[in-house]
Amino acid sequence: MSEQHPAPSSGGTQSPRLALITGAAGGLGRAFALGFASRGYRVAVADVNAAGAEETAQLVREAGAQALGLKVDVTDVASTEAMAAEAAEFGGGRIDVVVNNAAIYATVTRSPFEEIDPAEWDLVMGVNLKGPWLVTRAASPYLGEGGRVINLSSATIYSGSEQWAHYVTSKGGVVALTRVLAKELGKRGVTVNAIAPGFTLTEASYGLMENAATYGVDRGAIKRASQPEDIVGAALFLASPDSSYMTGQTLVVDGGRQFI
Repeated sequence: MSEQHPAPSSGGTQSPRLALITGAAGGLGRAFALGFASRGYRVAVADVNAAGAEETAQLVREAGAQALGLKVDVTDVASTEAMAAEAAEFGGGRIDVVVNNAAIYATVTRSPFEEIDPAEWDLVMGVNLKGPWLVTRAASPYLGEGGRVINLSSATIYSGSEQWAHYVTSKGGVVALTRVLAKELGKRGVTVNAIAPGFTLTEASYGLMENAATYGVDRGAIKRASQPEDIVGAALFLASPDSSYMTGQTLVVDGGRQFI
């Protein structure tokens, strides 16, 4: 890891100002960016799709907040370190919130576990599990006391989803990583939690199946489809002072389809 200088402590401030969000060119990541912006955060929008990241950043600016669009490959050490350095500079020398949202989802091939292409397995693990590790690793020098890391898992880890072993396993790994990071970063006053959304209506979800708008609604205690904004609220809570004594936990946000 390249040499970087630790961020100045935020002194326990209860108003984090810079949120770094990966996988924010669209879908849930874009919703996170706009949600954090609506609460007064400056937002660093990162994605492998540079044009999409800049488009989200422009939407944030049009909403009246400051935003920086960044290109990043979350599987690459140098790329994540460059992203974190640029985000921290934009944030005045520190990063207050990291939202590890980047993931491969809609393009993952559904296959029996014996038939999964090992190359696709490695790709899914690289983005969905190695990615949050590398991004948090790169952001760590800039996270001061009161910092927050929010990882995106999936409610499917609790039910299992046939013919999706690589995706489900990667998201289960995110929960395990969250617990380890909570232990290690807790010594510095940084909390690390995860969100496990249920099936949520994004562009990717609509592309995944024809009945996306009604998929699984009958199984939930709340009889409607999940919207991105339903997940954003959980992230804003985990970034707020109200969750300051909560770490290593996973919030399931799925309308009551899973009771954990």
